[in-house]
Amino acid sequence: MNIFGIETSCDETSAAVVADGRRVLSNIVFSQSKLHAPYGGVVPEIASRSHVERIRGVVEEALRVSGLEWEAIDGVAATYGPGLASSLMVGLAAGRALAVRLDRPFRAVNHIEAHVYSPFLSPDAPEFERACPLVALVISGGHTSLFRVSGLGRYELLGQTIDDAAGEAFDKGANLLGLGYPGGPAIDRASRSGNRKAVRFPRGRQRKGRFRLKGLDHELCFSFSGLKTSLLYHIRDNGLPADAAAQASLAASYQEAIVDAVVERCDKALREEKALVVGGGVSLNSRLRERLRELAACRNVRLLLAQPEFCADNGAMIAGLAGMGQGIGGEEALRLDIAPSLTLP
Repeated sequence: MNIFGIETSCDETSAAVVADGRRVLSNIVFSQSKLHAPYGGVVPEIASRSHVERIRGVVEEALRVSGLEWEAIDGVAATYGPGLASSLMVGLAAGRALAVRLDRPFRAVNHIEAHVYSPFLSPDAPEFERACPLVALVISGGHTSLFRVSGLGRYELLGQTIDDAAGEAFDKGANLLGLGYPGGPAIDRASRSGNRKAVRFPRGRQRKGRFRLKGLDHELCFSFSGLKTSLLYHIRDNGLPADAAAQASLAASYQEAIVDAVVERCDKALREEKALVVGGGVSLNSRLRERLRELAACRNVRLLLAQPEFCADNGAMIAGLAGMGQGIGGEEALRLDIAPSLTLP
């Protein structure tokens, strides 16, 4: 079964073709990073306009690279949430129009669930059900969440950020340090020669009973707003680093605070699970990957990381998940509206 997937939840315009939920035939992604760089973050109006301008070309290129003809496409899928409302509308409308034009079934897919599934697009990954039960970490510019997963469609939210997501903390930190946008790759590069212990930043531990936790375990929830403020105050009191070595150490210390917070909570979340699954754009961070490998080895669980091309928002994870029968289908999928604040489960 060949599924055509479309993803436009934020600032990547992507389309892909995936066979049988696992075999990626094409995955085309147009990144808008250069468009948003002057503003230090994603501007919704610019994002949606770019999606409108690029979606047709990206869709055509995805089909061309797949080597298939439209007649070979068995179904179409698109993200319906969560994400930026104006961006989601473009992809959802394009997906439904394509499905109607081809007279093929359409599925509306949860973006967060697709990130959970993204590591299973790797050819050497096990089948999803064989890896369960597992703990899944979704870590990106908009999400930092931990789930316990007993099977496809069976998710329990364990913890999440109560303010900024990890990716947002990287972007804001890089902006304060003058490293540019997007912040994750910039801080990753700047940190490689730095001393991670040069500055002690907060790890965002939560107090039990805090009202914003909504009944979740406080030890599994994240907070990065205080970390950003701590960096701001450090620069206010000490100034920006005067040389490259000092800048590298400050960046490395800031990055280590984010990584520590994430790895510590992953460790607390693991019980008797077989695997730790990680998806989302921030999972590309080299230091995070290193620490997660150490954790997996220590806890004797399998670590499944999304391949680099499937970490950031992409159409392949949408098509793959739909190919496994997940998402909303039938007449409901053709009628439903976008869901910018959609959660999982």
